Amino acid sequence: MRIVEKSQLMSAAEIDRTLQRLAHQIVEKSGGTKSLALIGIRRRGVPLAQRIARAMRGIDGVDVPVGTLDITLYRGGQHGPCSRR
Repeated sequence: MRIVEKSQLMSAAEIDRTLQRLAHQIVEKSGGTKSLALIGIRRRGVPLAQRIARAMRGIDGVDVPVGTLDITLYRGGQHGPCSRR
């Protein structure tokens, strides 16, 4: 058995800084947050969308709505009907 070492790619501060930059870029490209909403794909995408929405609130002072998309039924593998063959 081969042991794989894990390495840290970004610190918590670097992740926060990256999310702030991403939020700024989304707001700039969208022309503000007035007609903007974020959709997070269930599990890891939802907390990410929520963090970006919080960062956007700090930019524009507006609460950007965050939705959730569950793609479980559309995935192959063990999790959805696509796996039954």
